[in-house]
Amino acid sequence: MNKIIETRRLITRKAENSERDIDLYFRLWNNPRVMKYVGFPGGLRIFKEKIDEKLSIQPHSEFDRLLLVEIKESGILIGEAKLGFPDEEGISKTDVKLLPEFWGNGYGKEIKRALVDYIFENTDAIAVEGSPNKKNIASIKMQEVVGAEKIKESIYHFPETMKHFTEDVHCVIYRVFRK
Repeated sequence: MNKIIETRRLITRKAENSERDIDLYFRLWNNPRVMKYVGFPGGLRIFKEKIDEKLSIQPHSEFDRLLLVEIKESGILIGEAKLGFPDEEGISKTDVKLLPEFWGNGYGKEIKRALVDYIFENTDAIAVEGSPNKKNIASIKMQEVVGAEKIKESIYHFPETMKHFTEDVHCVIYRVFRK
């Protein structure tokens, strides 16, 4: 296993070209309840072959690649996470998406806290950023529980060629600073 982070209940690891990992991404990315907050109200509409292709070109580093989250005790895959390598301003971005059947258990907050700690322990990042949809109350709480501050609001507009299956995303930018 390519374990990156271990918390009390969860393991975050590198995604692999396995049927199990591909199936998780297929279920997660095509789920309208998960993807509506990132602008895809009908899901991402992605095929397993495309997911397999994405997994085959991932960097070796744990940063800026696909990571999976699983329950430590059972090995059940529950979602994905992202560790962004700090940009030229020293800002690192994270992301967490969980399957709906695992919402409401505090897993998102546990993962977010672990991602922030990992970034500050393993990079020179000055801040970790999250950009939840303004309507995604659970994701906003995830940012706030790690001490992130609201920086600004923004609206992401998809390219014209994608307008027929996307919605603009009104997001709130949060940052937790190293200090």
